[in-house]
Amino acid sequence: MKRAFLLTILFAAAPIATMAYAGDLLLRLGPEELVQAGGANISVLGYSVPSLADWDNDGLNDLIVGEGGGGYTEGKVRIYINAGTASQPQFTTYFYAQANGGNLTCPGSGCLGCFPRVVYWDADARKDLLVGQADGKVKLFLNIATDENPTFGAGSFLQVGPLASKANIDAGDRATPSAVDWNSDGKKDLVVGALDAKIHLFINEGTDTAPDFRVQTFAQANGSDLLVPPSRSSPDVLDLNGDGKKDILTGNYNGELLFYSNTGADAEPNFAGYESVESDGVPIDLAGTPRSRPFVCDWTADGYPDVLIGAGDGKVHLYQSIPQPGDTDKDYDVESDDFALLALQWGATDCGYCGGADFFDDDQINMLDVLTLAEHWLEGCE
Repeated sequence: MKRAFLLTILFAAAPIATMAYAGDLLLRLGPEELVQAGGANISVLGYSVPSLADWDNDGLNDLIVGEGGGGYTEGKVRIYINAGTASQPQFTTYFYAQANGGNLTCPGSGCLGCFPRVVYWDADARKDLLVGQADGKVKLFLNIATDENPTFGAGSFLQVGPLASKANIDAGDRATPSAVDWNSDGKKDLVVGALDAKIHLFINEGTDTAPDFRVQTFAQANGSDLLVPPSRSSPDVLDLNGDGKKDILTGNYNGELLFYSNTGADAEPNFAGYESVESDGVPIDLAGTPRSRPFVCDWTADGYPDVLIGAGDGKVHLYQSIPQPGDTDKDYDVESDDFALLALQWGATDCGYCGGADFFDDDQINMLDVLTLAEHWLEGCE
């Protein structure tokens, strides 16, 4: 499932009424799990950097994991194809992403090898790879094969500066990039975390399919550059509180997960303080100083946001949201908004996701769904 579609599902009720948790973090995460492949915990060489994308275009999300650093001189990108279903992902083995006739590699150093993110960068409708490096540079690998079976060219460093004097983007060390429309102008921008704890911004002054970065700026908090404590920012940018404005969910040096709510506008993000994200009622804080690298996804295609975290142990940590029965709009509360959404879907059959109202996953909206919603709404009123 594409992340834009995930957000549409999560906040579909917003035009109908004010959501119960609007402004608050919409993550109610259960206990930590470790993602497995072939019956054993995934453990890559060095530091893991996970994300989800439909690599082979079969309609199922696959697992993409960067590796390297931590004493390994070479970073690579592992691809785990989902051999299960959308609601029950299963992985057996992996292969390495290919570029320029061999394994795609990055120069590993310190706590990072390759930091990969699948993107559609240019106009050819084939998935490409954006890869952050330990030296602070960001490399783009364009797909020279097909969207169903990606293979990449040699790659080139993304650059910034005036047209006549471009230089390679350099975030200092430990670049953790993603493509985000930061200023809501319909064009992808570049957001990069780094060892210096800042959120580096490169606003696109070209087009969406031919980006042009002229200057580097930084995300702001309380009138100054936002600094993720104590260091090593690794941001994922998306609306996580249902107010229609992009927020920041970031890892750090300590292995924590921090949420920064956007107190500005969607087109002009600004931030104040942060809150620690909890798992099973306890703040997430991985053992040691593992440099947490999060990615928000919909792991089981249930419409709720889940979180993958990569770390220095090489494992892929998974935190799944705890579903609330009767919660049509996925705001972890059962109230009148949920009845309104269910009414819009009443009588639907073969409707796929059914707007979140198909609580029995039977592709029908009927009285069973109404009774489920009513039961849990009344529970909240007791």
